[in-house]
Parts: sequence; C-alpha cells; structure tokens
Amino acid sequence: MKIEKIQALRGPNIWSIRRKKLIQMRLDLEEMENYPTNKIEGFRERIEKLIPSLITHRCSEGVEGGFFHRVETGTWMGHVIEHIALEIQTLAGMDVGFGRTRETKTPGVYNVVFNYLEENVGIYAAEEAVKIAEALIEGKEYNLNACIQKLKEIRERVRLGPSTGSIVEEAVSRKIPWIRLGTNSLVQLGYGVNQQRFQATITGKTSSIAVDIACNKELTKRMLHDAAIPVPIGDLVVDEEDLKSVIRKIGYPIVLKPLDGNHGKGSSINVNDWDAAKIGLEHAQKYSRKVIVEKYITGYDFRVLVIDNKMVAAARRVPAHIVGDGELSIQQLIDKENQDPRRGYGHENVLTEIEVDKDTLELLEKLQYTLETIPQKGEVVYLKSTANLSTGGTSIDVTDMVHPENITMAERISKIIGLDVCGIDIMAENLTQPLKESGGAIIEVNAAPGFRMHLAPSEGLPRNVAAPVVDMLYPQGKPFTIPIIAVTGTNGKTTTTRLISHIVKSNGYRVGFTTSDGIYIQNTMLSKGDTTGPLSAEFILKDPTVEFAVLETARGGILRSGLGFSQCDIGVLTNIEEDHLGMNDIHSLRDLTKVKRVVLDSVKKTGWSVLNADNEYSMKIVNDLDSNVAIFSMDENNPYIVKFAKEGRITCVYEEGFVTIKKGDWKIRIGKAKDFPITMDGKARFMIENVLAASLASYLYGFGIEDISNSLRTFIPSAQLTPGRLNVFKFKSFKVLIDFAHNPSGYEAIEDYLKNVEATKKIGIISGVGDRRDNDIRECGKIAGRMFDHIIIRNEKHLRGRTEEEINGLIIEGMQASGKDVSYEIIPKEIEALKHAMGMAEEGTFITALSDVISNAIDLVQEYQARELLEDDKNI
Repeated sequence: MKIEKIQALRGPNIWSIRRKKLIQMRLDLEEMENYPTNKIEGFRERIEKLIPSLITHRCSEGVEGGFFHRVETGTWMGHVIEHIALEIQTLAGMDVGFGRTRETKTPGVYNVVFNYLEENVGIYAAEEAVKIAEALIEGKEYNLNACIQKLKEIRERVRLGPSTGSIVEEAVSRKIPWIRLGTNSLVQLGYGVNQQRFQATITGKTSSIAVDIACNKELTKRMLHDAAIPVPIGDLVVDEEDLKSVIRKIGYPIVLKPLDGNHGKGSSINVNDWDAAKIGLEHAQKYSRKVIVEKYITGYDFRVLVIDNKMVAAARRVPAHIVGDGELSIQQLIDKENQDPRRGYGHENVLTEIEVDKDTLELLEKLQYTLETIPQKGEVVYLKSTANLSTGGTSIDVTDMVHPENITMAERISKIIGLDVCGIDIMAENLTQPLKESGGAIIEVNAAPGFRMHLAPSEGLPRNVAAPVVDMLYPQGKPFTIPIIAVTGTNGKTTTTRLISHIVKSNGYRVGFTTSDGIYIQNTMLSKGDTTGPLSAEFILKDPTVEFAVLETARGGILRSGLGFSQCDIGVLTNIEEDHLGMNDIHSLRDLTKVKRVVLDSVKKTGWSVLNADNEYSMKIVNDLDSNVAIFSMDENNPYIVKFAKEGRITCVYEEGFVTIKKGDWKIRIGKAKDFPITMDGKARFMIENVLAASLASYLYGFGIEDISNSLRTFIPSAQLTPGRLNVFKFKSFKVLIDFAHNPSGYEAIEDYLKNVEATKKIGIISGVGDRRDNDIRECGKIAGRMFDHIIIRNEKHLRGRTEEEINGLIIEGMQASGKDVSYEIIPKEIEALKHAMGMAEEGTFITALSDVISNAIDLVQEYQARELLEDDKNI
C-alpha cells in the first residue's frame, strides 16, 4: 500500500461542516485492492488480539463488535485503516470517533478520512495505521504500546495546556471563534477589531506592571504587608552571612525560595538546621541571586483563584505522596499509585504520574529513607516539596468553605497587585476561619495561575473557572466577531468580491478582502498572489484593524484545508461551471457543487445564501440550505424568480435595463446598469451578473439602496482596481482588452461582450491550461474560433504535465470545429505574442489577451501607452 497524500483539514469542508478537524489521506491499496479482509487468512484474529478495544466500534452494523463483523465478512483495507487510526488516538487519550472511507474514480485508490484533536497526532496516526495494517496482513509483530506512547508525546508537545484549553473550550461552547497564534499557547478569540488575546491565563487585559509585581516576591510581600495583609516574616539574602542574620531574627523552621522563581522551582520548605539552610540557599541561587528567607508557616497549602476581582475557586493542594501499608516499598507504592486511572502522562488526566526525581530523593534522604524502604502502615511519605499538580500533586476543592473575610481579602489582594487573573497561595490550618484567627499567611501571589486544580480536582466539585475569564473578555452584549461575506463560484468571484468590498468601504467600514490577485485592507494590497484560501482568510480575520471581511473563497483552498472561518453572515455563489474538473477527485459538476456549497452550508442560520437563478447547478441546492436564501437573475421571468415572487421572497433582477431588488412583487430599483462603469455601458452582461450578486448581498446585509447605487457608480474598473477583469486600454488606432478568462464559461462571457464591440479586426491571444480536461481545452479553442478573426496561440508558463504540442493541438482542433475559417499562428512567449499583436494592429483593431499572468501583460500594454503619449508630445 502507498500513501499518496495526507492533508489536515482545519475548517468546514466537503466531508463535514461541523467536524472541522479531519485528516484526509489518499491511499493507494495497490495489490491489496484484490484482498478484502476475509481473504487474508487469520486477519480477524490478529487485529482482535492486537487491538481488542476495537470491539467498541459499532461501524455500519450499529452494534458493539460491528467492525469486527465487517472484518470477518470482508471489508477493504482503507476502511480498516480508518478504524485503526481512530482507535490508536483514543487509546492515547484523545477520544475521536468520526471517519469515512470512500473510493475515488481511480480503482484501488481511497480517501481515508477521520477526525483528530491535535493535527500532528492525526498525521502520525494516519501513517502508523497503515504500518499497523501492513504488519497485520503479513502476520508480523507490532509494538502497539510504543505507538501509543509516541502519540502521547506528540500530543504533549503540541497541545494547548489545560488552562489555555479550558478557555478555548468555553469560548467554543459560546460559538466564539478562535485562532492559535504560532505554536505556543498564544490564542486569539474572535475576529478583527473584536478580537481578544490570551496566553495560558495571561490575557490582553493583564497589566504588565502587575505581572512584574507578582514576579518580585519581596515587593509583593511588602505591598501586602503595608495593606495589612498577613504575610510571613523574613528578608532577602544573597550570601551565607545574610542567611545567618535572618535566621537569628526569625528562627527555624524556614522556607527558602528564589526571588524570581515560579512553580516552586528552587524552593526548600520546613528547613530546620544550618546545613539544610546552606543547601537550600545554594539550590535557590540556581534560579535567582537574591533569595527570600521566611518563617515557615505550618498548615495546609491553599490556592485561591480570583478573576476580574471576584473569587471564583479555592483548592487545598497536597504534594505527591504515598501512604504506607507495612508491606510494599516506597517504589512499589509509587508504581501502585501511578496505576490509578486518574493519573496519566503529562496533562492527559486529572492527575499526573509521579516521577522520581532529585527532589524526591532529597526528601527521602532527609528521612533517611530510600526507594526500597517499607513505610509503616498509615505513614504518609511526601515525595515532592511543592504541591504542583504537574509533579503529581493532588487538589481538594474547598470553594464553598472559604470564610467571607478571606474572600474579601483575596479580592483586595487582586486589586492591590492589579491582576485580572490572580492565583493567591495561602498557608493556613483552614480557610473556614479568617486568617487573622487561624494564624495563616499569604505565601505568594501568582500571575498566570494554573486552572487544572480547579477544573478537575481529585476531590470535591469541579469549577468552570474558564467561564469568568470569557465573561471578562466578552461581557454581555460585546461582539466577538465581525461581519463576513464569503464569495465562491466558478467565474466572477473576484469582481463580485471587489464590488461588495467597495460598497462596504463606501459605507464607512474598514474592510479587509481577499481575491485571486492579493490580500487587501482598504484597497491597499498587503500580499500579492492568489489569496483565496484559508490562510488568506485568516490573515484578514487576525488583523485587529479590520471591521468587515469580504472573502473570495476558491475550490482549491476548500479541498486542501477547508474554510478559514467557521461561519459567515452571507455566502454568495456566483455560478457553477466546468472548470478544474478531473482534478483532486472532482470529476463532474455535481462534485464541484459539493465543494462550492461548503461556503453556503457555513452561513449562519440567521444569515443569507445568495444564488444565481440562471445557473442550473446553483439552483439544485436552493431548497437544501439551512440559511435564508435569496436569488438573482438576468431574466425577470426566470421560473425561480417568479416562484420566489409568489412566495414574497427577496430577489435581484436585471429588468428593462435596471438592476432591481424585488420583494415579492414590489420593485426597488438600484439604478440603470449602464450607469455603473463596471458593466462597460451595459455591454458586458457577465459584469451585470456580478453587479446583481453584489447588490443583493449588500442589500441583505442592510445597506441602503441609495448607498449601494452611489457605491456602484463610483466603482471605476481599471488595471489598478480590477486587474485582469475586462481591462480595456485605448491606443490611437486600436484597443487592447486583458482578461483572466481561462475556462469555457469565461470565454463565452468574453464572446458575449465582443458581440457588442465594433472593430475592423478582432485578434485573440489565447492558451490552453495543461491541467484541464481535453474537452475543456478544445471548447476554449472552439469559442475562440467563433469570436476572433485571427488567433495567436501562446503557451502557459507552467504546462502542468502536458507538452506544448499536445495543448496547442487540442486548441487547434477546437478552432477547426468552430465552423469558421480563422487564421492562427503560434508564438510561445506571452509577452512576445502581445508585442506581435500590437505591432500588426491596424486602424480599428481590437486585441483581446486572455492572460494568466495579468501583471506582466498589463505592464507591457501600459508601457506601450506611455511610449505612444511620449511620441505624441514630441510631435507637438
């Protein structure tokens, strides 16, 4: 078997709108296509022995053991690999369950699709599932435990931490979109101007001064002491002389910790003699030259969490420990404790496995114990000097037991230090009494406190401490997204996107939009190239200045990665025509419709889908969408328009020369089409279609008729504003048209326009696109033969797997089938072809260059225009 391609889908896609995280693996079964599982001797027994938990997979049978039954009766290896990939992720602590396996048009080649939680894990699972299947086929040994461990390690390396993850999950539950910024835990919630950022539990609202204060333990202690908050007595030391002086003042037991430490690193607690104190000083100074020495406060370790100056949770933290039974050694008791199903690798479970490290051995040494020591029955042996959950500690929720005075004090502390998310460490016998009565004290104040101990305590009620963070970032009524209009289709996407963007900008919004020629914010190009995929959409949605997004969304990006957004307010489908067929398993207009409708399926239920009533395949889905639907047409008597009118629904039509919004039988005229420059005085019917789509989308969003009309009147097509979209350049004796048309539908639109163009001779510069079907290339040649008097055939820069001769041959076949005797010549280089056409132009000639490298062609024509003007000036 051979993996041809693995791609990670990250947004709504052709397999699922709701399940955004999917791996799509294109797998060639090769000779295994002839061997379903029931023809492989012993396969059922081997797979059941290696992965017995697959019995829970119900498969299409709908009952437990359904998958094994399918294996026994015979299923293909792609299906088996899908289930293996799902199960090994689940065994590694990432519960996933959605999968699909479908054969492509190529016999033996399958798309194996399954969901993932972490992208890198999903990709590894795909690769490893194939190896597992191959081992099972051949009857070879396979180390499944090593695979599961590797998956866990990848997950821990790339996943969001438990605190960050909990905030993201809370945001998702509220339908707030999120984007991970980089590979760490920096996350953006929301889009554009309404975004908020956070990293772990530091938010965009967290004061950097407050963080500095919290990180300076001595300053924190002084500020709290000055505010009558109980803190341990002590002082800063830098050497042994200082240490002796402080111990003389406060006596033993003491605590030593680095001034700038965190997570308990470098700390030594309950130190009772000089030798231990010196060791503690040396240990702390590995992290900070200045070391805090304080009186050791007896009691329990508590953490109080305050968010937005309100206490939301409290927990008692217990360092990792074991309880002796009089029979097992300390090491055996650790191993037994780690078998607790609540403990896992890293952050995968409520508790973390206890690892024996230097801290553990030092604590045991103080007790004169080793790992082989057998503690007495009931004896508690602490294995860590701090109570962090990441080192195996446990937590007990005590939120409901905190005395009101302690709550008030905690909330005061958060304001004194200035932290919006504040973790307060308290040492006390309990929190049910005020600290002044229990003798407790504030040990530390933490910026970026961990949430895990509150989200999943080992005892007591879990607390959703992520919710108040999201409440703080997005108080009731505050928007978290920006308006999004997404435009898809075969032809007209870019112009429609630009028209809508112009209308939006003219109405006072700062608009960001993506097109096939670049990414723009307020008409300033920020990135050049085909930017119609998810990364380009994300570029706009990440920009904190953007108030409104208009996103051209092409087939390629949807197939590669899915959409770059979860939902849009309005989705526009311009048309579905034959283009890019035979590529990426898209072989028919039905297949292409499935791709394009992903945009419409992602429209909010309260939003609008805008469809072309004149386009057959667009209308096949008109009754199959969850959003509101509006349609447009060049014919007021189109049956769908008539039906919508009877139902009182909204449409947009071209009637009697006007662009008109219809609500039932009522007409609201936006203006005459010929008054909108993009329509070329009303001669370019395909541009009128784009105006209809843009007008309808803008009206549905809420822009006024007059505002739409004025915007359309001020949209002047040009090489700068609409490059490659019906750009006409005038010379003294001839004209040049440059357009991006590259498929039969686009050619027909140009043909329709040229019928209204008067010219003594019409010259066309055309080429065939190498990755299109033979019939598509022939059809373009046929249309070109009809509309031109002379044709110059040039070559694409990238032949995409074909030869020049093959492509040119197909074009010539098409031209000869046009029913017209048209002359032609072949000039391979586009620039040379354009120069030749302009050189042979006579009075009244109209040259049409259907170009794929728009910028090069435009630059050349403008250079010739400038030269002509210069010569005219010289002659004056």
